[in-house]
Amino acid sequence: MTQPTKIERILALMQVLNKYTDENHELSLIELTDRLIEEFDENTEITSSAVRRDLKELQSSKYYDLIAYQEDKGLPMTFSYQNKVFEIHELRLLMDAIPSARFITKTEKGKILEKIKELTSNALASNLENQIYVNELSGNEESNVKYIIFDLHNAIQDNKVIQFKYGRFNVNKQFILSNEGKYRELHPYALFWNNDYYYLIGKYPNKKDIRHFRIDRMRDVFVTDSSFLKDQDFNLSSYTQQLFHMYSGVQKDLKVRFDNHLINVIIDRFGKGVYIEPDGKDTFILRTKAIISEGLVRWLLTWGSDAKVLDPPELVKKMKEECAKMNEMYES
Repeated sequence: MTQPTKIERILALMQVLNKYTDENHELSLIELTDRLIEEFDENTEITSSAVRRDLKELQSSKYYDLIAYQEDKGLPMTFSYQNKVFEIHELRLLMDAIPSARFITKTEKGKILEKIKELTSNALASNLENQIYVNELSGNEESNVKYIIFDLHNAIQDNKVIQFKYGRFNVNKQFILSNEGKYRELHPYALFWNNDYYYLIGKYPNKKDIRHFRIDRMRDVFVTDSSFLKDQDFNLSSYTQQLFHMYSGVQKDLKVRFDNHLINVIIDRFGKGVYIEPDGKDTFILRTKAIISEGLVRWLLTWGSDAKVLDPPELVKKMKEECAKMNEMYES
């Protein structure tokens, strides 16, 4: 019979308490002893008296919140660890978010979901059995995306210049590198998760415009030894709020008339602080700054005749041209 050291026994005891107890589940001294033997093997000698001493040490420790409970005199005392890092509803939020992330492969999603369950007791984890459908089509098959994200986080933190190749799929579903497959050089500023995709936001050296790139479309990412200074005026929240479907473009003052029933759409998109003004009985006017791009045109067309662009003139022109193209297409 083998006998674990006191330290091994206490660490195993803490693991058993974490795994099998919570606010709704407790274990008696005998049950804890049996679980400990299972953690090691049947040839391990662990006595209830030794476990009792270990429990007393955990109770007296300020680093482990062991709860001892006795329902009535004569009944055995039970023990539990309830100070979990995450509440069960917080773990549910994490498990709901993972399946929707397109930059994570389906295999990786399954692994992450199983690890999340380990953050609570087995009993509570059974209530976290994932009932969310993990789309077969979701999740880029480039499993190295997680390593790219890791490298980019470090580059952003250390203000290091990166080099990478970039591409897109063609109609034959072949991934084609742009820029003749040449490396691009970028000053990385931030990572941004939008519409289930991860984006890298940064600047080309000696350029003023902010750019962004889908991380799952980046290839051969390399963090150089060269450092750069970030533009202190860059505001991630302001930049991303002006983007529509992650299209780049020139910032302009935007003025649009919307039907009143779209007010919640506007608040959801721009926040409660956005400037709006009543415009008669049935409409209101939105005034904000936005990136003038094809993405903005597509977004505005979503609302059909319930949205009319008033300013800037170049966007009004783009809207008219796109409406004319759609009309011609359906007439032919």
